[in-house]
Parts: sequence; C-alpha cells; structure tokens
Amino acid sequence: MDRFDAVSAFVAVARHGGFSAAGRALGTPVANVSRKVALLEEALGVRLFVRTTRHVALTEGGRRYFEACSRVIDALRDADEEVTGEYRQPKGDLVVTAPLGFGQQHLQPVVHEFLRAYAQVNVHLQLADRVLPLVEEHVDCAVRVGNLADSSLVARELGTIRTVICAAPAYLQARGTPLDPTALAEHDCISWTGLTPHKTWALTLRREDRSTETQVPVHVRTSTTTPESALQAAIAGLGLVQATSYQVAPHVAAGRLVPVLAAHDSDPYPVHLVYPSKRLIPLKLQALLDFATPRLTQRLAEVETVMGRH
Repeated sequence: MDRFDAVSAFVAVARHGGFSAAGRALGTPVANVSRKVALLEEALGVRLFVRTTRHVALTEGGRRYFEACSRVIDALRDADEEVTGEYRQPKGDLVVTAPLGFGQQHLQPVVHEFLRAYAQVNVHLQLADRVLPLVEEHVDCAVRVGNLADSSLVARELGTIRTVICAAPAYLQARGTPLDPTALAEHDCISWTGLTPHKTWALTLRREDRSTETQVPVHVRTSTTTPESALQAAIAGLGLVQATSYQVAPHVAAGRLVPVLAAHDSDPYPVHLVYPSKRLIPLKLQALLDFATPRLTQRLAEVETVMGRH
C-alpha cells in the first residue's frame, strides 16, 4: 500500500463527503478510492468512516485523523504551489464563500473587478446561507457576518450591518407611520421564512446604557421565501418589511423605501473577511485580500451613510 496515496484518498472522501465525489475530484475510479481507504483502515486497525447506502460520516477517530492528515496534505500543496510559482506571482484558483445576499450584492461585483485586474487568477464563488468550514471545504477565504466563533481564523473587519424596518412611502401615507413597536400588530407586515418563521420580529429596546432584544408580534399580510421578494412586496406598498441594512440601502437611496422605528434597529453586528491561519499565504490570496478589503469596507460605509440620512 502506498501510504501517501491512501491518505490522500481518505482526505478527499472526508472533504467531499463521499467516495464518488472524491473519485471525481481525484480523477480516480470509485472502486480504487474505496480500496485505498479500506487498506488504510486495515493498516491502522481503526474504522475511519461510518458508511450507509446514502451517507458517509467520519468516526471520532476518523475526525482526529482527518484533522492531522489534512494539515499534512495542505502543507504539501503549499510546497507544490511555491515551486510552481504561486508565491512569486498571483496565479491559480481561489475558492471564496459568502452569505447569498451579501455575496450577490457586494462581493460578486468586487470579484469581477479583481478578475479584470488579475488575469491569471480564477475565482470560484460559493454563495450560501450557511457557514462553510474553510479547511474541510478547501475554501481560501470567506465573508462572515456576525461575531466570529472560530478563533483559528485570521480576520479583517470590513464594517457593520444592522436589521432595520422599512416601508414604501405610499404605504406610510395611506396607513401612517408606526411610532412604537406595539403598533406593528396594527400594520400589514411582510415576512420571509429565513427571518420570521414565528410571526414575530426581533426589535431592540434601549433604556439608558442597556439594550435588550425582544420578540414583537406582527400581523403578516404576505410571506415569501427570500428577502429579495419580500422587499419587492414592500416596494409595491403591501406593508412593512424587516431586512438587513445592506439589503434595503439601495431602495432607501432611490426613495422606494423609508426606514421606520429606527430607534429599535438591531445593534450593529460585524462583517469580516476571514481566512485560515497559514505560515505562508499564496500571492493569489494576498492579492484578493488586499484588493477586496478596502472595496468591501467602502461599500459597507456607504450603506451606513445612506441609512444614517433617514
């Protein structure tokens, strides 16, 4: 058994979540991948995976072995990249992840600029409303919204965002502007399932130096599954909508929406650009970090400026 070959197959199965996906990634028949992992388990005397007909999961011993082996595989990849020149000039592939809405609205335009500036770098965007583990998913960097839980990541703070409530001017003219959170029960509200599954909105109550979050009942006139369609319903005058400041800022700037109950916006929460801690950063990643950081920071500052005017 070629130990390194077997370990590489094991790491690929763990990273890609299955033998078939690992085979595709390695360009190797699935049977070969399965045989290499089986030989590795036999040599170690430990089961690395729990296998069912539909699912492959690491055992506890497999998880610890994966963490150790993935560091070795990554170190060898870094050595290969150094020899081939990725530490001498920006070139090669990058994988970048971000929340779906933020990625579409802010990260993707910056990446497009970056691709025009760096012809030898390719970027694969993974936009999803879930936190992808960077090392396990082989992701180079990520935009993270909210407080960071993983202290092993290197972070660059880009700015802050808030949760706000808005409505179309025509709706407010017809129904009046709510002046207190309790008034929301008397207004038509637009819900989207990612934010308000229980027909309540989280509002912040501030007293002296303290702020507390409370759930306020709302009357849901219509609901949808995405914030973008909820915003379109609000622009059409169907009611109040709650969304993040960066989502509503373009509509506020254009006069299509007006913020209400601003005193009860959420406290600001941070946005970071993060990447795994490494001794040596490839120039392709360093170039993206240096390019994207000031541009994303500026975009978030512009959002705060727009929202601060109202």
